[in-house]
Amino acid sequence: MKLSKMSALAVTTALCAPSAFAQEMANELTLVSWGGAYQASQNKAYVEPYLEANPEVKIVWDESSAEAVAKLRAMNEAGNVTWDLVDAVASDAMRLCDEGLAEELDHDEVLAPAPDGTPASEDFGDLIVSDCFVPQIVYSTTFGYRTDLIDKPDSVCAIFDTEKYPGKRALQKRPIDNMEWALYCDGVAKDEIYDVLSTDEGVNRALAKLDTIKDQVVWWSAGAETPQLLADGEVVMGSTFNGRLFSAIAEQNQPIGMLWDMQSFDLDGWVVPAGLPADRKARVMDFLKFATDTQRLADQAAYISYGPARASSAPLVGKHAELGIEMAPHMPTDPANAGNVHTYDYEWWADNRDDLDAKFQAWLAK
Repeated sequence: MKLSKMSALAVTTALCAPSAFAQEMANELTLVSWGGAYQASQNKAYVEPYLEANPEVKIVWDESSAEAVAKLRAMNEAGNVTWDLVDAVASDAMRLCDEGLAEELDHDEVLAPAPDGTPASEDFGDLIVSDCFVPQIVYSTTFGYRTDLIDKPDSVCAIFDTEKYPGKRALQKRPIDNMEWALYCDGVAKDEIYDVLSTDEGVNRALAKLDTIKDQVVWWSAGAETPQLLADGEVVMGSTFNGRLFSAIAEQNQPIGMLWDMQSFDLDGWVVPAGLPADRKARVMDFLKFATDTQRLADQAAYISYGPARASSAPLVGKHAELGIEMAPHMPTDPANAGNVHTYDYEWWADNRDDLDAKFQAWLAK
């Protein structure tokens, strides 16, 4: 996965002016995201500026991105799609695209070029992993730990070492990442993880490894849960998104450290639900073009430590908007943090997610 094709750029990007076709656009927009610090960064970086330029628009937030696939399936089944634009991880975007639940997009036609004229498709590059996906950020799922309750862990496998690191752990209530970490810590080489996980024996091996800590796990669904569990001392370590940990550490001064070992790189971006009425789709496209331009994605990095998906945005990443600290060293892609990275296989999970979800939930219920 290419994470940068950067060149130094001087950028002046004006706020988008109200469209001449505003009367043909719906004036309400339902955005689906993840809540917490990430959604707040979206609100600051591009929702508030968009509303300033388009005061006639009302934006409604829905925090159901973790259930995006299931809910869009249900909405389509009922013939009543109430969402306008959905923030989704790359593998979920692939599933929605494959099932015809998301619009295929011509990225160069509907998105702004880079300030130097580079087409959007080149600016986003390999991060466009689906015709239905508009990347926003590169983030990682990694571990935080209480610096005052346990020794500093040096490996992701500390999660399975309850003798050296006693206490509860927090893990996301899904097979993604947990299965890979389990196999890695059971001795499987990184480049063989998905080959092993493609077999019934491999799935059982991963679940058996997770069994060794199952009674010590607090399962989470929303990204804000692990930082709160850590802050409250209910867990001594836990997985979550790196930006949530940054917020707890840098903004809230919690006694939490970051473990970058085997951080799992992932992509997050927008998908447009298929079959929207013309007026709603027109508003979506107007907002989407604005919210994913070079300056807006760079602006988001001033509020949360996720790398912008556009190559042209990277040189514009500066200091935190409120704390004044340089943000680059807090990005998952910073060389100091990326010594041992887990390369998440979007296509594999898009193909196998439903099956693994069923097996994982059955295991949880035992």
